[in-house]
Amino acid sequence: APHHFSSEAFLEGRSLITQGMAAIKANIRKENFQAARETLGRVLHTLQDFYSHSNWVELDNTEPYINLIRPDLPLENLAKDTATCSDCVSGTCPNPILPNILKEKKLTSGYMGIFSSDKPKKCSHGGASDLTSTAVPRGGISKDERRSDNVALHNAAVNVATAASLELLQDIRLAAGDNDFLMMGIARSSVLSFVIDTTGSMSDDIDEARAVVYEIIDSKKGTQDEPSEYILVPFNDPFGPLIRTTDPNKMKSEISKLTANDGGDTPEMCLSGLQLALTGAPASSHIYVFTDATAKDIDLKDTIVALIRSTKSTVSFFMTGASSRRRRSLRAASFDDYKDLALVSGGQAIQVSKKQLPQATDVILDTSTSALVTVLQRARNPGKQETFPFTLDQSLKNITIYITGTSITFTLTNPD
Repeated sequence: APHHFSSEAFLEGRSLITQGMAAIKANIRKENFQAARETLGRVLHTLQDFYSHSNWVELDNTEPYINLIRPDLPLENLAKDTATCSDCVSGTCPNPILPNILKEKKLTSGYMGIFSSDKPKKCSHGGASDLTSTAVPRGGISKDERRSDNVALHNAAVNVATAASLELLQDIRLAAGDNDFLMMGIARSSVLSFVIDTTGSMSDDIDEARAVVYEIIDSKKGTQDEPSEYILVPFNDPFGPLIRTTDPNKMKSEISKLTANDGGDTPEMCLSGLQLALTGAPASSHIYVFTDATAKDIDLKDTIVALIRSTKSTVSFFMTGASSRRRRSLRAASFDDYKDLALVSGGQAIQVSKKQLPQATDVILDTSTSALVTVLQRARNPGKQETFPFTLDQSLKNITIYITGTSITFTLTNPD
């Protein structure tokens, strides 16, 4: 009950919120950002449930109850030892709170029974899963769902819960400071990772790859899309090390040191370098791989797929090698493996010449924005004439369509 402010568990619910906020701030100080983020999710759930499961909005309150996040302030006027609801035979009465409770501004919440219908003469939570809603007084006061009988109250609860969530976040932000607050992941400033082939065969391409990365870093510096961290993983034979920094100039300095040498036996340790980036970067990172060769370590492909799915990171490949290589066996690598991995992650695999590599800059700029949404993604091999419908609405801006392959012709039709 305290986790949901059910059954009038106000003091216990408030304790969960204030203790959780203290734990969030402590974890941020220790840079345990994932633990802070997970605790934040639980605390916000409990806080928002107060407005849905209590009679706060039925009492005509339109502002958050600040006492819920302030342990030094008392919780007053609780409806102890008194009836709170009228009997609602239909179970869907608009506002069953008793008139004297409303007049005296008494605070109550619905009782919830998953295994038993026992409750005092109080309001129920309501709904099919609440056994107490069939015991007098019947019905319920939950505003979790928007129904025809509670539209105004549901909307009021949503508005106050939203304002209360912002109030709690601002409290944490003031305690943590802007940078650590962002590092916790409230703002989705992403991490940008570059995995770059430094083997001898990349000698013609590495200068272009370096210029592309420089332009990406410079274009994002000082904008709302500036990454919270940069990661660089060069791969040769061997691969690594992983270099990370929050300073864009330091990342440019590290990339300036890259030179192409050794290697040259065509397949390279690309997937080992990518594995290092996926395990070293936080979840939901953008990873860009530059290579001209297939993967020597193709046996890691299933591991990479699992890492992509668990981290929800996006991986895009820019391949500057020839595309005419054919598989010598089922386990021999080809550029199709990179295309498979890009597709799994929601990224792209684009084959370019050295002269075309600067055009990759625009692709990276578009795909590493923090507000990116993928509306449609399809892959066909071999391709054929086909129609792909997709829906756009007013929440979307800057729509970009990428079509990759050979001998591409297309028609884009606007339904208007």
